[in-house]
Amino acid sequence: MTAPRRLTLSVVPGIPLLQPDDDLVAIIIAAIDKAELVLSDGDMVVVAQKAVSKCQGRYVDLATITPSWHARQIAIEVDKDPRLVEVILSESVRIVRKAPNVLIVEHRSGCIMANAGVDQSNVAPSAGEEPVLLLPKDSDATAEALCAAMAAHFSKRLGVIVSDSFGRPWRRGTVGIALGAAGIPSLKNLRGKPDLSGRPLQVTETGFADEVAAAASLLMGQADEGHPVVLVSGLGPAEVSIPARALIRPASEDLFR
Repeated sequence: MTAPRRLTLSVVPGIPLLQPDDDLVAIIIAAIDKAELVLSDGDMVVVAQKAVSKCQGRYVDLATITPSWHARQIAIEVDKDPRLVEVILSESVRIVRKAPNVLIVEHRSGCIMANAGVDQSNVAPSAGEEPVLLLPKDSDATAEALCAAMAAHFSKRLGVIVSDSFGRPWRRGTVGIALGAAGIPSLKNLRGKPDLSGRPLQVTETGFADEVAAAASLLMGQADEGHPVVLVSGLGPAEVSIPARALIRPASEDLFR
């Protein structure tokens, strides 16, 4: 897979508001077919995490949550609803940092993120009195299942990314990242390849799946756009498939833990 000279990103139109137990892959395939989008080998389908979580029924109603003493104490420090803090802690393996209005944790998937990805925006009111939405159960496995089904339907070599919006240390603003991926190399090792002067690269690795997810997020939007699926064309077929979990830096390499 070489750097493309042209890259095309297209919103897949007609994705409805999703509900628990909806067949996400069938909905995406039907929308692509209805829009008469032509897929080629190497195309990627980027799916917003929230679409996956809604179909998986990953809702929790805060009205049903009784916070523990530990959650209540942390809630005082971070100035958050103790019921929300209880849900965040249930999705986490440890607290990384906390401050007023900030709770950074290590999600059980290994991602370091704010609030364990527990989200209150764009959540259907019908999901409960005070619903929040959790991350998918296994984003890599979800991407693998979506990729296999779409590749079989369209008879093409495809990639799938389950994306989310992340904040970043040292920089303001959120960007799209890959929570799950299949059919593509999420992490590309360029060490040993020559630069323009013929000098071999020593440490360069690129977060390929994150780069694609960030591009797709420009079309998905963050508010009321309602575009949870984006088709990315022009990158060409991948030689290997490396899941998104490869992007998580091991604790032994993390100087800031």
